[in-house]
Order: sequence, then C-alpha cells, then structure tokens
Amino acid sequence: PGLSYTWIFNNKTLDLQEDSRRFVSQATGNLYLAKVEPWDVGNYTCAVSSAEARRRVWGPPTALTLRGDGVMGEYEPKIEVRFPEATYAAQGSSVRLECFALGK
Repeated sequence: PGLSYTWIFNNKTLDLQEDSRRFVSQATGNLYLAKVEPWDVGNYTCAVSSAEARRRVWGPPTALTLRGDGVMGEYEPKIEVRFPEATYAAQGSSVRLECFALGK
C-alpha cells in the first residue's frame, strides 16, 4: 500500500491519460501495451514512488524492440513488474524494491 508506479519511455514520463493502447496497473505496476507499433520501440524504465517514505526509485531501462520475422512463439510481448506483498524494515534502515521487465 502507498506505492505508485510510473513508466518512463526514452527519458520522458509516459502520459497515459488519453492513451487507449497503454495502461499501468497501480495494483501491480505492470505496463500493458496493446498493438505494438514501430514508435513504441525504445527504452522503458519503471519508477516506484512511496509518498509515506517520500522516496522514488527507478529501475534499469529495458529496451523494447520489434522482431523482423513477426514470429513470437513463446516470447509473447509482456512487460511485468513484481513486488512482494509486504516488505518489512526497521525505522531508519534502507529498503530496496526491485523493478524488472520480461519479454522479447
């Protein structure tokens, strides 16, 4: 609870307000892209914020590329973020939340 997720595309925050092809789940942090187009190719970075901790953390950039042969097979496009349901920390300690993506 208290976490919010933002995705950065090529160093610019994704503006999803009027975008019907892209969606970020605030429950999971997952970024969903429908009908990938050539202009979707680039680097995606997940940013996780905690208002309570007054902290924002960025994951490493993940490149999205298009396959030239059009065959996906087992590599269906998917970008996914996973976090444990709860993370415990002592006051004053440091916590690391990892953000990563899967896909080809």
